[in-house]
Amino acid sequence: MKRRRPVVAIDGPAGAGKTTVTRQVAENLGYLLVDTGALYRSVALVAEQRGVDWDDAERVADVARDLAHRAAIAFEPGPEGGQRVLLEGRDATSAIRRQEIGQGASKVSAHAGVRAALLDMQRAAGAEGGVVLEGRDIGTVVFPDAEAKFFLTASVEVRALRRRDELVARGAKADLDTVRSEVVERDRRDSERAVAPLLQAADAMLVDSSALSIGEVVEHIVLRVRQVERELAGQ
Repeated sequence: MKRRRPVVAIDGPAGAGKTTVTRQVAENLGYLLVDTGALYRSVALVAEQRGVDWDDAERVADVARDLAHRAAIAFEPGPEGGQRVLLEGRDATSAIRRQEIGQGASKVSAHAGVRAALLDMQRAAGAEGGVVLEGRDIGTVVFPDAEAKFFLTASVEVRALRRRDELVARGAKADLDTVRSEVVERDRRDSERAVAPLLQAADAMLVDSSALSIGEVVEHIVLRVRQVERELAGQ
């Protein structure tokens, strides 16, 4: 299917700045934002609430299928251009951003049944183009035909510092060594999982944000997407 506007896929490891960059890219382009990471975090949160172990593949998949069937995860504009995540009608934006839920999301996303349950939701959201999606496998599995693919990364040290500062800003206690260890462990788990591992698509543009500001990364991506738009328009 030829789209008039591209699907923009932004993949990369935890702490690379994908969430902030993706939001600002979507705002600059006037595109719909689909936070796929929030979907997996929502599954992890509900599993926790229901007493389901994140390593229990079948029961976690049941949670994901239930949420997908009831369309229980929704997004809406938040304050200051942000995005609110509604889980069964309640604001879960802060709850899903807890550090332990991020680790849980990495675990539940390794289960084939969970990924299958959420795959159609992601594809339906971006089918017409004019959408920005971020995650671990958008350009390789969810939208392998995406017209604009990026792999956003940064050094482990930079990502750990960013994550520590993010947690502190939210009022949480965060030890840098602990956060660094969690970043390394999540990288290992995301990269080695059997289903849809973290991987740079062959046709994705690598963007290393270690020495770049958020604004510089956003500008770099937006310029490339505008070029793709012109190509789709036959200019």
